[in-house]
Amino acid sequence: MTTDPSAGQAILSLSNVRKEYAGHVAVDDVDLTVSAGEVVAIIGPSGSGKSTTLRCINLLEVPDSGTVSVLGRTLDTARGVKHAELMQLRRDVGMVFQSFNLFPHLTVLRNVSLPQERVLGRSRKEADERSMALLEQVGLASKASAYPPKCSGGQQQRVAIARALALDPKVMLFDEPTSALDPELGLEVLAVMRQLADKGMTMIVVTHEIHFATEVADRLVVMSDGRIIEQGDPKAVLADPQVERTRTFLSAIRDR
Repeated sequence: MTTDPSAGQAILSLSNVRKEYAGHVAVDDVDLTVSAGEVVAIIGPSGSGKSTTLRCINLLEVPDSGTVSVLGRTLDTARGVKHAELMQLRRDVGMVFQSFNLFPHLTVLRNVSLPQERVLGRSRKEADERSMALLEQVGLASKASAYPPKCSGGQQQRVAIARALALDPKVMLFDEPTSALDPELGLEVLAVMRQLADKGMTMIVVTHEIHFATEVADRLVVMSDGRIIEQGDPKAVLADPQVERTRTFLSAIRDR
């Protein structure tokens, strides 16, 4: 992993973040602090609040209460967030979803370049140069002129990662990035994520890939019923969970 002078400093934090839908509490007063260069994996049963927590970080879902802090800027969502603050947050925090969300009528290159032109104001030439470098990084330079429907699922997800990286985020969020892929294609995506971790990218990954969490993550966070119930060194948590709900969940995974 590359040496980063900011490593170890808090880059992102959630404080007492709560989100309800029609009386159902999806995220229940979550506190989470992530250091620069840290890889945090979040696991837990369906409906435990994992994805909602990610969406609260970049305000795709606006928390009902609590604060979100990124790079020292604190957003009190209850008081409202200005458009400029939201745009800065979205530049600093990239997100890759379960579904690829690529434009099918645009080439792979344009899918990666267009957001740079719209959000960062880069010229088409500048954006294309950056896009090609990123496509090379994720092993897809040869697909630059192809259209997404002509790419495999694993290739499309790697394009989505390149698109997110093109905005030069400080933090990357991954919401079950391999869940829509068969195991072989999922390995392609996980390999790119490993490379990002090795380069010191700060990452929060909601995943069911326990092996990835064990080998790549610095910290494992377990959620249930909208709360963080346990966290720590991934190998320690998996080998000797301290909370009964964690033990039950891990047992269910291993028995599949």
